[in-house]
Amino acid sequence: MELGAFSVSLAVKDINVSLEFYGKLGFELFHGSPSNGWAILKNGDHVIGLFQGMFDKNVMTFNPGWDQNAGPVSEFTDVREIQRQLKDAGVSFLSEADEVSSGPASFMLVDPDGNPILVDQHV
Repeated sequence: MELGAFSVSLAVKDINVSLEFYGKLGFELFHGSPSNGWAILKNGDHVIGLFQGMFDKNVMTFNPGWDQNAGPVSEFTDVREIQRQLKDAGVSFLSEADEVSSGPASFMLVDPDGNPILVDQHV
């Protein structure tokens, strides 16, 4: 099962303070709208998202169909197929992708320690 690009989505209190801090660590704005409370930062292949007021907790995020530069990949496992495989393995979900649609969709689950995992397909 290929989960796609990986990033950590951080729930931040003040996006501008966080942008300044992560800038000192070498992260640069890659995508997003800080004035709207979100920014995607990169340092090499490492990707973090800063989200003010959107999440209660930090979230591990996987993006099927994308590489680490948010570029499309020609072959990938669709989010609905990943969901089916996880259901077959007995995994519980917080939210599910519509299994009859195609294209963009997402689901969310929580690991045994309470860490949220978002699988979010944009293509």
